[in-house]
Amino acid sequence: MTDTHALHAVTPLDGRYAGRTEPLREYASEAALMGARVRVEVEYLLALADLDEVDLDFTDEERETLRAAYEEFGDEDAALVKAIETEGARGYDATNHDVKAVEYFVREHAPERAHPWIHFALTSEDVNNLAHRLLVKPAVEDVLVPELREVRDALVEFAYDYADLPMLARTHGQPATPTTFGKEMAVYAARLGRAIARVEDASDDLAGKLAGASGTWAAHHAAFPEIDWRAFSREFVEGLGLAYVEPTTQVNPSDDLGALFDALTGVNGALIDLSRDVWLYVSQRYLGQEAAKSETGSSTMPHKVNPIDFENAEGNLSKANSDLDFLSEYLATSRLQRDLSDSTVKRNVGASLAYCLLAYSKLQNGLAKVTPNEVVMREDLEANPEVIGEAVQTILRREGHGDAYERVKDLTRGERVTIEDFHDLFAELDVEESVREELLALTPASYTGVAGDVARDA
Repeated sequence: MTDTHALHAVTPLDGRYAGRTEPLREYASEAALMGARVRVEVEYLLALADLDEVDLDFTDEERETLRAAYEEFGDEDAALVKAIETEGARGYDATNHDVKAVEYFVREHAPERAHPWIHFALTSEDVNNLAHRLLVKPAVEDVLVPELREVRDALVEFAYDYADLPMLARTHGQPATPTTFGKEMAVYAARLGRAIARVEDASDDLAGKLAGASGTWAAHHAAFPEIDWRAFSREFVEGLGLAYVEPTTQVNPSDDLGALFDALTGVNGALIDLSRDVWLYVSQRYLGQEAAKSETGSSTMPHKVNPIDFENAEGNLSKANSDLDFLSEYLATSRLQRDLSDSTVKRNVGASLAYCLLAYSKLQNGLAKVTPNEVVMREDLEANPEVIGEAVQTILRREGHGDAYERVKDLTRGERVTIEDFHDLFAELDVEESVREELLALTPASYTGVAGDVARDA
């Protein structure tokens, strides 16, 4: 049954592709952000209660109730927070402030004696910067990275299975020294493996701040000058599973997010390259595609089986990179101590990650449906025997022929040659008979160096 709500969605992420982006909802939705803010507020309140200087204690049962406020945060809770913000609820006037609404929501789960300590001495950005990172980190590590590993696994499988399948290579679009299909896939597997490692490193480096309205702990220090608030903040942030950043202004400078987004654009850049290459392999008939009987390839040409998964992946990867580049640059800038434009922009982080996820899943689909066409690959090699020219002139150089390059160039440059033309050249050469036999044994299909070994090391 068609989801009519999806048909009226403003973006394809919540419409056409809602099913594919669903794994990110618990990290990228507004409700998820509300729940993460509640987590920060609750854990901060409990951390204050653990300070000897603060006159606040909780029973074990009260601590469980407070933590349940975010551990069991659901749709009704999100609706209540939104109601407090926009129209007022539970005796609170409309706050027109999302973090203040969360503060009042936490009051609903805390004993009255704790109310003065909720959001004590904090600025909204103390809560927001931590909440965003508590969502981005698992979104990347638990959703995106596993999908990327699936893509890499598929490439490694291709590398192993077709390590020795010879294929014409092209440089500048022209026939060049042969390779193997497996080796070409191994290149992408290796690129993707290195890029994933950079993403994981950047995710590990996500860092939070908690330093008050101007990064000076002024309110904290005014109330309790005897407390080492810098040490408290470091312990608190690291206790949330994040690295710690200091000094800051009112805002976290977001260099950590920029590094993560840059790492993701690196992943996506390699996968755009892969998508385009596979698209070309399909167009050259080097790769065949599994045809779904019910699928329409063209509205007018019934024979077509289009490489739609790779086209879709390329488009979504490009869209993701455009957004990630923007976020990386924009979030690292702020007027003086801060402005609110960064808060607006951060609401789009989830969409950027969703375009990534959509592309990764499409690539998996596409790779699962393609198979190398060995006959076409071998026919193309046989039709371009000039590619052994590099081997011929290199062997002749080894034998001391200073004009080796020129002789092969005269035979092949700009000319259509046959393997017999090479054999005629070999017959004229002043070389040992063993060398002549070595040259005669050369074929485009056999001239792949150690490509197979490279592929099997993927």
